[in-house]
Amino acid sequence: MKRILLMFAMAVVALGVWAKGAVEFTTREHDFGTIRATGGAVTTTYEFTNTGDEPISIVTVTNGGCGCTKPSFPLQPIAPGKKGEIKVTFNPATFKGEFRRSVKVQFSNSKKRTVLKFNGVVIPK
Repeated sequence: MKRILLMFAMAVVALGVWAKGAVEFTTREHDFGTIRATGGAVTTTYEFTNTGDEPISIVTVTNGGCGCTKPSFPLQPIAPGKKGEIKVTFNPATFKGEFRRSVKVQFSNSKKRTVLKFNGVVIPK
């Protein structure tokens, strides 16, 4: 009986945490296809929706450890039911061949980071 009550209590707590804030992305991956190293920077947009019942903010977005990647994101909180977007600009100037990169997003409602991936093939100079 104690085990059942404990499981029920954990389920209620989990539902309460889930309802406070949740983020749903349209997609978490992007393929740039084939791009030229001399063609300049390319940008992709990752759209998300706050599906929770409290506003959320983006705390950080990493640049993937490289100056070739530049993220931009809203600084103001996203209200429940509203959409936001994270733009990632990639400069292929120093790359050749296949690339796979990612940025990590930290939202205010979670300790876990969301990984956004992008890839493609760079034709050198």
